[in-house]
Amino acid sequence: MSSRERVLGRVRRALADVPHDETPYEEAVPREYLREHGERSVEETVDLLAENLADYRAVVHRCTSGELAAQIGRLLTARGSKTVLVPPGADAQWLAGTDAERVPDRAESTPHELDQVDSVVTGCAVAVAETGTIVLDGSPDQGRRRITLVPDHHICVVRVPEQVVSSVPQALERLDPARPLTWISGPSATSDIELDRVEGVHGPRTLEVVLVSDQPSADVNS
Repeated sequence: MSSRERVLGRVRRALADVPHDETPYEEAVPREYLREHGERSVEETVDLLAENLADYRAVVHRCTSGELAAQIGRLLTARGSKTVLVPPGADAQWLAGTDAERVPDRAESTPHELDQVDSVVTGCAVAVAETGTIVLDGSPDQGRRRITLVPDHHICVVRVPEQVVSSVPQALERLDPARPLTWISGPSATSDIELDRVEGVHGPRTLEVVLVSDQPSADVNS
C-alpha cells in the first residue's frame, strides 16, 4: 500500500460517520468578517498598495502603458542586465526598450542556468493593497514558479486598476486554488536569532513593481 492510499484511507474513515445532508463546508463556517478595512477610492487603494510594497522594500514605479517598454528598458539598464527571461505569454512589446539578450523559458533549464539570468520580467494575477502582496498563478504572462524564485532580479508588471484589490478575501475570489499560487510580499528575506535581515535567500534579492495605468503618474522610487 502506498503512502497516498494510506492517507486517503484515513480520510475516508474519518468521514464515514458524516451525514449525507451535512452542511457543506463552504456554508458551515460563518464568513462575516470585514472584506476590507475602511472605504477607499481606486486611487487611494493603488496608493496604499505602493506604500505597502515599498514598506516591504520592493521598488515601486508608475507609468502609462505607452511608457512601459521604456520603463522596463531603464530598469534593466540601471541593473546592468545583459540577459532577461520573459514568459512566453508576456507581451513582446515589454522588451522593446532593451537590447538585453532574451533567455527562453525552458522546462529543462537547471537552477544553475536560471541563476545565471540577470533579470526576469513577468505579469501578475492580482495585487493586494492592504498587505502589499503580489500574487502569481502561473498564467502565460507569469510562467513557471521557479523562474521568479531563482533569478536575483524580478520586475513585475501590475495593471492598474484592474489587477489591484484592497484585501486578501477579495484576492482569493479572483484566484483558482488549483493553480500554483505564489504570494510575494517584497524581496525574499529572512533573519537569524539576532534579527539580522538577509535578502535573496529563497527568491530574488531585488523586486521592482511597475504599476501600469492609462493615467499619467510620476515615477515612485521607494
